[in-house]
Amino acid sequence: MSFDRRDFLKYIGMAGVAAGAGVVMLDKTINDKDKVLGTAVAQAETKGNGHQSAEVKPGELDAYYGFWSGGHSGEVRILGVPSMRELKRIPVFNMDVGSGWGITNESKALLKGRFCGDTHHVHGSYKDGVYDGKYLFVNDKLNNRVARIRVEYMEVDKILDVPNIQGMHGLFTQRYPKTEWLVCNSEFQIPVPNNPSDVPQDKYYGCHTIIDAEKMEIVCQVMVDENMDLAATDYGGKYSMTTSYNIEKGVTVSEMLASDFDYMLVFNWDRIRKALKEGKFKVIEGVKMIDGREGKSDIVVRIPVAKNPHGINISPDGKYAVCSGKVSPNCTVVAIDKLDEVYSGKIKPKDCIVAQPYIGLGPLHTTFDGRGNAITSVFIDSTNVKWNIQKAIDAEKKGAEEKKKNEHIVDVLDITYQVGHIMATMAETKEADGKWLVSLNKFAKDRFINVGPLKNECEQLVDISGDKLKIIHDSAQYIEPHDCIIVRRDIIEKHVKDRFNMFEHPLAVTRSGVERKGKKVTVKLTANAPVFGLQEVKVKKGDEVTVIVTNNDEISDLGHGFALSNYNINFVVAPFQTKSVTFTADKPGVYWAYCTNFCHALHLEMRMRIIVEKA
Repeated sequence: MSFDRRDFLKYIGMAGVAAGAGVVMLDKTINDKDKVLGTAVAQAETKGNGHQSAEVKPGELDAYYGFWSGGHSGEVRILGVPSMRELKRIPVFNMDVGSGWGITNESKALLKGRFCGDTHHVHGSYKDGVYDGKYLFVNDKLNNRVARIRVEYMEVDKILDVPNIQGMHGLFTQRYPKTEWLVCNSEFQIPVPNNPSDVPQDKYYGCHTIIDAEKMEIVCQVMVDENMDLAATDYGGKYSMTTSYNIEKGVTVSEMLASDFDYMLVFNWDRIRKALKEGKFKVIEGVKMIDGREGKSDIVVRIPVAKNPHGINISPDGKYAVCSGKVSPNCTVVAIDKLDEVYSGKIKPKDCIVAQPYIGLGPLHTTFDGRGNAITSVFIDSTNVKWNIQKAIDAEKKGAEEKKKNEHIVDVLDITYQVGHIMATMAETKEADGKWLVSLNKFAKDRFINVGPLKNECEQLVDISGDKLKIIHDSAQYIEPHDCIIVRRDIIEKHVKDRFNMFEHPLAVTRSGVERKGKKVTVKLTANAPVFGLQEVKVKKGDEVTVIVTNNDEISDLGHGFALSNYNINFVVAPFQTKSVTFTADKPGVYWAYCTNFCHALHLEMRMRIIVEKA
């Protein structure tokens, strides 16, 4: 059972005032907020057939969780869909004073002194082709890291550094039978290992990295000549795939555009496992490196696709991979069931291509409505284009004249402006439901009031439940939200906890006190509204002081802060959570520590003194 702050303030707030600084213990019989206040749980009205309402009234809940990457903010954001209300920002590769991420000892240990990041692709863990609500994973393109977020707490629990790569871009998780592996790509080719400075650029390589999702350890890397962009996995647990541009190994734009085609790369997981078992690898920077260069192994298949491809997405029925051309007006549709024939030598890689439909100028990413239609973002045209996959395949069979009719195109929607990623509800699962789509647009121009030279981004909510695409809502977004996934609420909500497991943290505090070992002082603090467990602590100048704070309040939304004046310390602890911070007491004097989160009618009185005495 849980009890929220509204209940707390309504029923016992005044009792707390009457009790002075004493701690009020809650009666367990009124802890069930459903019995006290009733529930206000509602889905957004859904009529379908292109007539959906995005209104989510006060007290109602969104039908979907949206998980957004934050781009060069280094964070992940949670939005409600269809309301598009921002619900939470999860700090990942950045410093966040609001939560204390990058300030506490626990977060510093994960970040290892690097507080800049560039999050691009958020993907969830799967079971049988549908999200299981356990983990989210996100990459850092800047510093080549992968972070894992535990959905039950919506906080990062692991960060893994990946060697031998730069420009980690595409990331995707295994969909079937469950997420045991995840893959990520290097977009920038570098020498492997990257220690000599005089290696010619034709000896630069890319790496496709496979990671154990539970252990957050690198299984192996596959070295290829190409760089790699976006990533995908199939619905059979057999392949990972990536688009690749710059097969020319160029370093300038003109060099990167010299070829008339580029590749979709396919990695065969059974053959990777076999190579590992047979020891067919070298160890480079502590990682098992398999040689996947052309002519060096049978692991990688190279399918020629439209020039400089960007996005690669798998249709919900698992039949097709769609690669978007970027500098070509076409997408390339690849039949996944033909890959076995390629690996067995029965057909050539190009024979997997079943369609190359015209889409528009600058196709980037494709999503799906679960009804046989793909929807592709088109950057230069500033459109979302809905097209039918089977019609594109049928036209390809009939020849060039039939293709010119463009009868595969169902609808074209003008958006505002220069779209990058798009994502439909549940579209990266076999349960794509064709309700909503979000168009993540790169420029806003005149859509919102002027906020100065650095403008916000524009995201547009699109109703895709009918034949026509309809813009329903505009949202302003802060700095480059790159990509997102949109997950049904019933999948996620049941896993999210109201409070932490008190004793999950090994330093959890149930009784306050001070311990000294030489010059090291440990201050253990309980936090119960409206008091800390100690009112005064004395230390000596030069002491290394570690403060451990545990929030002992059970109320589901009663967080406490700990901020220490003039010591650059500020963090928040959720119910039953424990966090710690270490600092050197280098300034004699009196320093107040206080709670930053409003928690009680006597919130302003929730403070304590740390007195630093002369040594």
